[in-house]
Amino acid sequence: MTGAEATIRIRRSADRVDVGARIQGLIQSLTGEVERTRALAEQAADALYTAQQDYFAAAYRADSLQSQADKEAVVAATASDRAGRVAAQLYRNGGDDTALELFFSGSAATADDLLARLGTMDKLLERNQAVYAAALTARNAAQGLSDQAAVARDERDRLQQVAEQKMLESQQAADAAQTALDEQTLRLGELQAQLAALEDTTAKTIADYQAGVEAARIAEEQRRAAERAEAQRQAAASGGGGVVASGWARPTSGPRTSGFGPRSSQCGNGYCSTSYHYGVDLSGGCSAGIYAAAAGTVVYAGYNGGYGNYIKIDHGGGIGTGYAHIRPGGFFVGYGQRVNAGDLIGSEGNTGNAFGCNLHFEAYVGGSPVNPIDFLAARGISI
Repeated sequence: MTGAEATIRIRRSADRVDVGARIQGLIQSLTGEVERTRALAEQAADALYTAQQDYFAAAYRADSLQSQADKEAVVAATASDRAGRVAAQLYRNGGDDTALELFFSGSAATADDLLARLGTMDKLLERNQAVYAAALTARNAAQGLSDQAAVARDERDRLQQVAEQKMLESQQAADAAQTALDEQTLRLGELQAQLAALEDTTAKTIADYQAGVEAARIAEEQRRAAERAEAQRQAAASGGGGVVASGWARPTSGPRTSGFGPRSSQCGNGYCSTSYHYGVDLSGGCSAGIYAAAAGTVVYAGYNGGYGNYIKIDHGGGIGTGYAHIRPGGFFVGYGQRVNAGDLIGSEGNTGNAFGCNLHFEAYVGGSPVNPIDFLAARGISI
């Protein structure tokens, strides 16, 4: 071998090393980008879950305070009426019919007006101070609760905006993570094939790798199609997903295993359940089909903290539904997709804070969770 030939061979070897290093760098870059976007997506999903739960708790507090205020207002009106009747009886007994007529003529339009008039009546204050004091106390309690409810509603509305923003950010982060994964899937095989051919460590060619990637893609599509077919078969056998006259459908075929509202917190698998359940759990079994409860648009499809894999559908008119604990790979619809009532949208799993395979189903009115049992019953669906 001449010196020139040796030099050329050394240069070619160096070039292969340089190209190999660049390919290795690209592979590491793809892998790193997937990990980076996945971590960001998980952080965004956890932030969404926290914001959503804070909003739900604020909505419940606002509703509870308003309910208490409404009940106290009835008590206040009753107490004021009682004080008025006592005053009327006093003036009748005293024979002061003219004063009584003047008192009630033009008369008090509200309980507050009545109390203001009663406060000027000496006989009432002298002989029935307790009746008047009780009426004032009830009125003040009702007003105090109304004021608290107004403050709670303001906080609820603020937290709703925060939750909606976190949902948008989480969806964007999930989309970015999926894009990075798709890019890795598309290019990784080709880069590895180029590296293997360069290093001459395998007989496989780039074409072989590309064929393998395509075969894997076809196999994945076939697997998903088989899952959809099996879920649809189970639905036909169990009645899940059937649409009734109202245009609504049962979201899964399984029985209800947990209701809506206060409950005892249970712990296991490294976490504890919440003490207030904002939805209902329906258990059709692992991989059982999940169906759109009504026609609408998918406004979220991705991970959501304690909910695990989660889908939210906007049905219009302030009505929405949520579907949680979907199994890994169990999304059959994506963000922005239009669905019809009874469409297969996912399959049951135990992602997030779940103690077994089930669907955690929520119904929203004006963004706030309501009892899905009553909500669906009003639409002809029993769960």
